[in-house]
Amino acid sequence: MNNQTADDPLIKRQRLFRQTEPLLNELRLAEHGAQLFRGAALADLPELEAAMDALPSDQAGIRLHGVTALHSYLAPTGSIGMIASKAIGAEAKPVRAILFDKSAATNWSLGWHQDRTICARERIDVPGFGPWSIKAGLHHVAPPIELLSRMVTLRVHIDDVPATNAPLLIAPGSHRRGRLPESSVAQVVAECGIAACFAEAGDVWAYSTPTLHASEAASHPAHRRVLQVDFSADDLPGGLEWLGV
Repeated sequence: MNNQTADDPLIKRQRLFRQTEPLLNELRLAEHGAQLFRGAALADLPELEAAMDALPSDQAGIRLHGVTALHSYLAPTGSIGMIASKAIGAEAKPVRAILFDKSAATNWSLGWHQDRTICARERIDVPGFGPWSIKAGLHHVAPPIELLSRMVTLRVHIDDVPATNAPLLIAPGSHRRGRLPESSVAQVVAECGIAACFAEAGDVWAYSTPTLHASEAASHPAHRRVLQVDFSADDLPGGLEWLGV
């Protein structure tokens, strides 16, 4: 391998992925902010795929509400909801869902960031909650970081996600750093390191919601459907209500 090839960004990234893959089974939600549950949704995959097939296929991300076909899987006794209940308590409930489909037609990249907003039924101004925004016609607001830190985000993989199909990248342990200003994100990633979250269809990745994460464009794009669901065991204050799923 010549120096030019060795310095190629894709070659460097593939080398990083090979180095981190054996460590994925060692990641734990409390310590690292992420944990892999292999095959947790595999038995339900045909039904989940059928529910997803009814949604538009030409959008990179679809915010879901009122998809009743998902409710039994997200309930505390369901294959997905059970993971959330064990992570944050028996009162865990699904509060927001998004279907991501990265494909050759929607092959995007996303820089390092924290998820900082929740979805509410309506806007009610409450101290500590803000700013507000509208996304896909739904009310979103930034809550106190303490609330986000008690939440868990589950990513249910409908398709395989090898190194070539844009696995999510996380910075292990970054969930313990609180709300991070943009100016410190790069330094925190450098300090925490990077793990590439490979998955097979039916796997579920659980993340502490404030964990720093990113996503590159796929080098060999194929469908990469991910059902992402935020769970919380908290009720909102001041008359605010979760929109739910």
